[in-house]
Amino acid sequence: MSVNLQKGQKISLEKEAGSSLGKVTMGLGWDAIKSKGFFGFGAKSEAVDLDASCVMFDEANRPVDVIWFRQLRSRDGSVLHTGDNRTGAGDGDDEQINVELNQVPASVKSMVFTVNSFTGQNFAQVENAYCRLINAANGSEVARFNLSVQGAHSAQIMAKLYRHNSEWKMHAIGENGSGRTFDDLMPLITPHL
Repeated sequence: MSVNLQKGQKISLEKEAGSSLGKVTMGLGWDAIKSKGFFGFGAKSEAVDLDASCVMFDEANRPVDVIWFRQLRSRDGSVLHTGDNRTGAGDGDDEQINVELNQVPASVKSMVFTVNSFTGQNFAQVENAYCRLINAANGSEVARFNLSVQGAHSAQIMAKLYRHNSEWKMHAIGENGSGRTFDDLMPLITPHL
């Protein structure tokens, strides 16, 4: 059963999934911007390039690795980005980041997932944007966070997966920001670690 996450909400991934999770997928989806033509003629769509990223942090809250469109796999191999979608075309997840939770090194305390508008549109212009967490073993949706249209921000710190008492938990952060890549969000990420 999926949980619709609210900004600031924390959940236990194992309790929501009903069992121990070994592999999860963070999915990001959105639609291209559609403009209406005059009397229905000349309608067109504008490509939107949103980018999903994952920043891995150690116990001292230092970034140890980043998975994004320029580095699709973590150095240890536990996290894999499936590739950069530059248009938002198609249904379902446009980008996915797969995490083998049992292979994440013990030195990694948390992983923060971000989304940025690389092409510069703000989220007030982007339709149907969401992120979700899927139990990759059976494809069931564990949690969903709808990216709300709250103004002219071009980036968001979506969520954090973190270890707590040897269990993985998720914190829906929902912090708005601006910038074309995860690097622009680092000052906003720090308070959530």
